[in-house]
Amino acid sequence: MQHSRIPMKGITLAICIVLSFISSANAQVKLPRLVRDSMILQRDTKVKIWGWAANGEKVTVSFAGKKYKTTTGADGKWTVVLAPLKAGGPYIMNIEASNRIALNEILIGDVWFCSGQSNMVHQMKLHNVLYEKDIAKANYPQIRHFWIPNNTHLEGPQADIPDGYWKWANSNDVNEFSAVAYFFAKTIYDKYHVPIGLINASVGGTPIEAWTSEEGFKEFPAILSTVQKNKDTAYVNGLNRRAFMGTRAPTQDDKGLSGAKPWYDPTYNPKGWRTINIPGYWEDQGIKDLDGTVWYRREIDIPASMTTVAAKVFLGRIADADVLYVNGKQVGNTTYTYPQRRYSLPIGTLKPGKNLFVIRVTNNAGKGGFVPDKPYQLIAGSDTIDLKGYWDYKVGQVNVPRRSFGGGIAAQNQPTALYNAMVAPIVNYAVRGFLWYQGETNTGRAEEYARLQPAMIADWRSKWQQPNAPFLYVQLPNFMEMNYLPTESQWAAFREAQLKSLSVPNTAMAVAIDLGEWNDIHPDRKKEVGERLAMAAMNIAYGEKDVVPTGPLYQSSKTEGNKVKLTFSNVGSGLITNNDEEPGEFAIAGADKKFVWAKARIEGDKVIVWNDEVSNPIYVRYAWADNPVNPNLYNKEGLPASPFRTDAASP
Repeated sequence: MQHSRIPMKGITLAICIVLSFISSANAQVKLPRLVRDSMILQRDTKVKIWGWAANGEKVTVSFAGKKYKTTTGADGKWTVVLAPLKAGGPYIMNIEASNRIALNEILIGDVWFCSGQSNMVHQMKLHNVLYEKDIAKANYPQIRHFWIPNNTHLEGPQADIPDGYWKWANSNDVNEFSAVAYFFAKTIYDKYHVPIGLINASVGGTPIEAWTSEEGFKEFPAILSTVQKNKDTAYVNGLNRRAFMGTRAPTQDDKGLSGAKPWYDPTYNPKGWRTINIPGYWEDQGIKDLDGTVWYRREIDIPASMTTVAAKVFLGRIADADVLYVNGKQVGNTTYTYPQRRYSLPIGTLKPGKNLFVIRVTNNAGKGGFVPDKPYQLIAGSDTIDLKGYWDYKVGQVNVPRRSFGGGIAAQNQPTALYNAMVAPIVNYAVRGFLWYQGETNTGRAEEYARLQPAMIADWRSKWQQPNAPFLYVQLPNFMEMNYLPTESQWAAFREAQLKSLSVPNTAMAVAIDLGEWNDIHPDRKKEVGERLAMAAMNIAYGEKDVVPTGPLYQSSKTEGNKVKLTFSNVGSGLITNNDEEPGEFAIAGADKKFVWAKARIEGDKVIVWNDEVSNPIYVRYAWADNPVNPNLYNKEGLPASPFRTDAASP
């Protein structure tokens, strides 16, 4: 066999061509994911545009009639600073180096960084029944939302995010907008007609520590110690490997899927099934401490008129996961607890007469089953069938727990992990301010949170180099069972911790004590939350000093005989109750701190509180409960008073 030979000169030339091509490819200007078509840039301030290219690459950015030139440093990074511009657009941005990039449809307006946990995540589509008309009417090309993908990093700040696009608020894309952020933006836009950009970096079930940088923990040595340990990948992987091996349970088959016929099959003959009620948890109905799967089935008579149109099945909320079968066909499933179950049934799914509905419910911890006080119904056209009541059930699978050998590390719960991956990459991007809705994960540590939130505020302002940037946040709403006697409350103590952050300049808090649901940590009423944040922004960020930024806030108290006189700030046009009743949810105590319900009345901008059986009152509390029954103190602007206690400094 003969081999062709390439002359050495030819080899050298080929190598040079390849190296030249590689060098040219490496010199290509790259932009951060956030800097792209349809972005909104902050008005009235200098704005950074940045990226990467080869060492020594010359880069020119042309924008709004001006050219900005720079050269990359040894690290391949480049930055230009655009001159301030007034609100407006659209503009085109051209970036030239060895390659050329054109960015289109750029607007100048106000950019708000939105962050927190699931209540800031919750998209419009998850509330599409309550906000069906708002979604249908959405047509705001100048309101744009950038969703930052969930990501973590324990070792240090990252340079960029992996994906993401700017989308504008139309009836399709608005479904993916954070509901709180959208209603905030819509309220601001309707008043000022300035483009509004929303950058949303939020992850459900995460603590505030995960959103703070390492530098933000300078007053928290124990947390800094954890941060350092977590940088050791061998340490983290070892913990997780051991935890996984220790908690893994023996695999079991679900009898509802592994038998001769699956239990959702219409030809399956059910035997040994028992009766249970929907809604309700199975632990409350005779099934003790079961983690696994429970099957529910029921035959439902459906009139012919409901079978010729598309239908919807509402199954409230289910703990944890579910699959719905109708007449043997899977028509819907949800893999975790929080979304409301709203399944569409195409025409032809239902038939006149008896229809078999089967629901397979999987629960891995805590109570399993159907959350009470939610809609459970079949809707077709103008007809509705109630799905509440007795169903048949049978246990399909029982999970057998194994002894744990120690907890692993869930990265999203670790300090700095979300900051590093989802916040650090965008701190160059100028913003008007911050929107923050978080805290449910931290509710058991109120005293620590009272220090952590101000630390994070200072941290973010420092990272953005905007020391006075407005920070607007949501106080946690009412949640869990109502208690009809004065009691201690972790959630009330946590709201108090949030309240303390108002001592930080340029902050405001949206009170939501009237917007929650006892059985849903993700209440539907997101519109009012967004609107209340917008009112706070009008005052703090937009200089509308005649706009009251929040509801009444406790200021001071004075004991006069057997009565306590309470003074409030943010009374606006005056104090009122929102239900024509006397102020409720006030409790009073003497030195023994045995609280009893108090009578109360409004006198001007003050509230007088007393109980005839407490002759020497010292302490007063208002709405001090997880879910207060009647927190009806408001200002005339329609904003509720924040819960408080006058004994906060007492042990």
